[in-house]
Amino acid sequence: MKKLFFTLVLMVAFFAANSQDYKSAIGLRLGYPTSISYKHFISDPGAIEVFAGFRSYSLYRWVNVGGAYEHHKPISGVDGLKWYFGGGASVFLWTYDDAFLDDDGSTSFGLLGVLGLDYKFADAPVNLSADWMPVFFLNGYGNGFGGGFGALSARYTFK
Repeated sequence: MKKLFFTLVLMVAFFAANSQDYKSAIGLRLGYPTSISYKHFISDPGAIEVFAGFRSYSLYRWVNVGGAYEHHKPISGVDGLKWYFGGGASVFLWTYDDAFLDDDGSTSFGLLGVLGLDYKFADAPVNLSADWMPVFFLNGYGNGFGGGFGALSARYTFK
């Protein structure tokens, strides 16, 4: 995941085309877990992003639903490129299925931070972003600091 994040940061840094702003965007957040993402600007620098994702392994799986407020700042010298930071909350619904042990499930609530880069292509209705989203679980499975979830997002933008 670190290699993917680093590659995206380099790609975004080299795109230096003129760009236009966008009001809303919907697409995929390719991270941990893979999610559907919707981002909507409520002011010039401020956006709300909501997401819902699913992750599955051999014995356990979870669904994640959350949202964050993100404050965007332009990066001078590259039109369309902004960095952002913010915070929010998330709910995780966990299940554990083992034929030899009792099935188990849990609900976890988490507070999250976000730090990332956002790029809007000038001639296409496409937005790319790369971010790091550390989570502090308040209860349930994974109680405590969750290290963070990095992701690459690709979205279709609307004016």
